[in-house]
Amino acid sequence: MTHPAFQHLRSHPIPALRLEFQEYRHRVTGARHLHLAADDPHNAFMVAFLTVPQDSTGVAHILEHTALCGSERYPVRDPFFMMIRRSLNTFMNAFTSSDWTAYPFASQNKKDFNNLLEVYLDAAFFPLLDPRDFAQEGHRLEFARSDDPTSELVFKGVVFNEMKGALSSPTQRLGQDLHGRLFPTITYHHNSGGDPERIPDLTHEQLKAFHARHYHPSNALFLTFGDIPAAEHQDRFETLALHRFQALPLDLAIPDERRYTAPLVALTHYPLDASEDPQDQTHIVLGWLLGPITDPLATLRARLLSDVLLDNSSSPLRHALETTELGEAPSPLCGFDTSTREATFVCGLEGSNPEHAEAVEELVFEVLRQVAAEGVPQEAVDAALHQLELSEREITGDGFPYGLRLLLEALTPTMHGGDPLSALDSDPLLEQLRGESRASDFIPDLVRRLLLDNPHRVRLTMAPDPELAANQAAAERQRLAALRAALAEADQARIVEQARLLAERQNQPDDPELLPKVGLADVPLELKIPEGVARPVGDLPATWYAQGTNGMVYLQAVLDLPALEPDELDLLPLFCACLTEVGSAGRDYRVTQARQAAVTGGLSARALVRGGVDDVHQTRGVLVLAGKALARNQAALADLLWETLTDARFDEPPRLRELIAQLRAHREEGITDHGHLLALAAASAGLSPVAALNHRWDGLEGLKNLKTLDDALDDAEALAAFAHRLERLRDRLQSAPRQLLAVSEAERQTDIAAALAARWQDASAAAAEPFALVAPDAQPPRQGFRVNTQVNFCAKAYPTVAPNHPDAPALHVLGDFLRNGYLHRTIREQGGAYGGGAGYHPDGGAFRFYSYRDPRLADTLADFDRALDWLQTHDHPARTLEEAILGVVAAIDKPGSPAGEAIGAFFGTLFGRTPDQRRAYRQRVLGVTLADLQRVAAVYLQPEQARCAALSDARTLAERTDWTIVAI
Repeated sequence: MTHPAFQHLRSHPIPALRLEFQEYRHRVTGARHLHLAADDPHNAFMVAFLTVPQDSTGVAHILEHTALCGSERYPVRDPFFMMIRRSLNTFMNAFTSSDWTAYPFASQNKKDFNNLLEVYLDAAFFPLLDPRDFAQEGHRLEFARSDDPTSELVFKGVVFNEMKGALSSPTQRLGQDLHGRLFPTITYHHNSGGDPERIPDLTHEQLKAFHARHYHPSNALFLTFGDIPAAEHQDRFETLALHRFQALPLDLAIPDERRYTAPLVALTHYPLDASEDPQDQTHIVLGWLLGPITDPLATLRARLLSDVLLDNSSSPLRHALETTELGEAPSPLCGFDTSTREATFVCGLEGSNPEHAEAVEELVFEVLRQVAAEGVPQEAVDAALHQLELSEREITGDGFPYGLRLLLEALTPTMHGGDPLSALDSDPLLEQLRGESRASDFIPDLVRRLLLDNPHRVRLTMAPDPELAANQAAAERQRLAALRAALAEADQARIVEQARLLAERQNQPDDPELLPKVGLADVPLELKIPEGVARPVGDLPATWYAQGTNGMVYLQAVLDLPALEPDELDLLPLFCACLTEVGSAGRDYRVTQARQAAVTGGLSARALVRGGVDDVHQTRGVLVLAGKALARNQAALADLLWETLTDARFDEPPRLRELIAQLRAHREEGITDHGHLLALAAASAGLSPVAALNHRWDGLEGLKNLKTLDDALDDAEALAAFAHRLERLRDRLQSAPRQLLAVSEAERQTDIAAALAARWQDASAAAAEPFALVAPDAQPPRQGFRVNTQVNFCAKAYPTVAPNHPDAPALHVLGDFLRNGYLHRTIREQGGAYGGGAGYHPDGGAFRFYSYRDPRLADTLADFDRALDWLQTHDHPARTLEEAILGVVAAIDKPGSPAGEAIGAFFGTLFGRTPDQRRAYRQRVLGVTLADLQRVAAVYLQPEQARCAALSDARTLAERTDWTIVAI
């Protein structure tokens, strides 16, 4: 059934995804609607617009933010964040890509879904675009003391600081610079997120004009997934928005980029802390512009070529990049990218030096010429095809709803006139590709045509500049000084008045009842948790979960950790990082990697340590070896897991050297993307054994230790000793008690059990001494970590209680309550940080505050304290408690993938978080009162117990004279 306002264009079943693809067009405006009809109550929605900025002022990005700050039907200051508190959503956000802007959400509750749809449609098509919201979200000039025109003039704005944080990442900066050179004349030349140097040039009038031109139904694509019928969606689209519009002639289509006739060579720079050695800190990449993504078969061919060249360590180009002495590791930009209308391919190195640029280029071309002349083994092509098939088959959804993932796959080609059906139903194309790939010249021809004979190529060298950060800061200060010198008294008064009006708007009490809501009465009575069945494999304990995995099998071996010496404990995460990347069963690492790619979706190893539900100082630890495969390969997966666990080879020292260098590079790249997590880990490190271990393994202490190890491994004797330590730990773990976890469709479990029984056996012995962690060392009360960043990441932590303590649910709700009522306003809206909040951390028994990409440090830490004063001294409406509880319950109830939910249930039970415990905890959350929040805050969040940490630059930390400063 189709709504009369829409024309039905086509429907097509996609059996591999268990859904039907449906396509519609709005008769009046031409708006398109793609619906993926599935027997799934986890409904998803997205409305997207082609957005083509012609500069780097960040107009598309700032519009995305400002559109969510109030609309015609919902004239409240912050409907987006207010709806997060009044919803059971499983996802709410907005995205700005290089050429589109999208507003997605998902929910399992139909009432909630329709509430969100009303708010999202009004925000997209009828936003207020108040100039004060533009000033808050985009940029503004303000005096450091907002009412004092004699104080320093500064730039403020959420997006302004967000992009300062984003461009603090060398990888982000490299990718943006490369794009700008691969696309010299069209929209991709510009930074759609905004360059902080250009963001202050954007005017409010330009923002409104961009909305009028781009956010029109004639330029809109509606996408939906789930069991709500298309006609029902269309009725709401029409009633809530589309009936008010007529067709608008638009010419926003992005043209082909003009092609280079000869390759381009360029040099650029990124800021490096002046105390760091610039040696081996250069990025060198080669980028090619390929063809339009609207040709699905050509796009799949190019993706296959990229996978053949780069997918794993047995791939020829990745092997060359991993083993060369010209750099430390392959660039994180390596690979095939379809996020632009014309695809790109990138490869290169990080951890190099500028003088190696030509040699890196020659290395790449040597591999490409060899592949063009000799081809690659058919097994490598088949393995790459297998990976493509597996990625299409797997039902994801553990971090991002599966339905939204499918909508995003359809979005980009549709935006540019391509066929979304081909993007979703790739089986026919894969079959055609399998046939083509049997030709001996298939891969060589692609290499020649797409890469060797393609002159539209850029070689970009990005070298460190220890003076760049200071020069950029000085340039911003000079710009502000010039602006200040030109200010007349009337201009100064206008800036003071703008700050007053903005503060007035930020502090005005909006009426939340203008917005739709769900309440606690709408919360499902029961928390759905998959139930496993214990059924041994021979003498080996095993737990089986029957889940709808769409032909995928997930197997995991779980070993109880024995008591470990301190050096073994430090070695364990490195052992896990190397275990699935080295050779096994007599094979060298390249042969093993090829075998993994041919028959699995990858193997991984991790160490998991958690505190007890009754006492966080009582810990349990396990090592987990995991893998997944298509059902037809389940026996091969079982074999590979056994061989990896029992016969991993640590006797290839050059491979170990490569892996540690790559791990260091990866960890260093993540500092500015995950700075708040690193600050939280540091602030919590002295509060419990698990928190200390997190800082020691995954935090900044772990990174410092990793850098020391990496520097030491250049010595052959040190490398040999490291390999020997890994072998000793491997052998020690062979006798650890073990069990198996299997997740698949029920009808496959008999065959899986037979395959496991043929290989797996219980070789364990009772551990002489159980695993335990010692009490953490005392940490300085205030620590600053010096990193390369233009913004700050702040954290404060307090010791509290274990999850089964009666006060734990109140502490859990307190985090949402403080964020909703105080921290969001003071940290983000007024302070200008991209994000901030608070929360209870059950594994570490801690309560923690944080900020993310924050221009402030001391004032933010003070706001954490003021939030607690606000809690005790202000009146709080009953709805604010309900909203906080709703947020906690929505997070508890958030669904994952079929496999992910089962795996989570298994490990929850293993660590005492049984289904009964989780349901009882949820029930206690529903019973939390405002008095509970005030009481637990007064009892546990005592100033003398607080520990603070921050990541910042050297200049900012130099002002913290009473802090312990650590260089990273």
